[in-house]
Amino acid sequence: MSLYRVYFKWKEKEVQLTARSLDLTHPYFVSIKDLVFEKKEKIIINPAEDDLLRAFGGSKHLMIPFQTVSLIEEIDEDSPRLRAFSLVEGAPPGES
Repeated sequence: MSLYRVYFKWKEKEVQLTARSLDLTHPYFVSIKDLVFEKKEKIIINPAEDDLLRAFGGSKHLMIPFQTVSLIEEIDEDSPRLRAFSLVEGAPPGES
């Protein structure tokens, strides 16, 4: 199942919300339904995440103006948020 990350500007801040349902058929708005918030017990509290949860946590449906949206990502729900990568050491490409 896919999830959607929507990045947009709200109250002079860049915000990221994750949702299960996204509709782009409205001519002026991005329609977001079924918001997803992490439900982990945390030792470190992030005030920005708490603000988002208070502002949007009870919302069933959001209509965000297209002008405020900067990026929409479609991701797999089961994929990890961070991916491992490795550095390859050696000569730069084209040099022998």
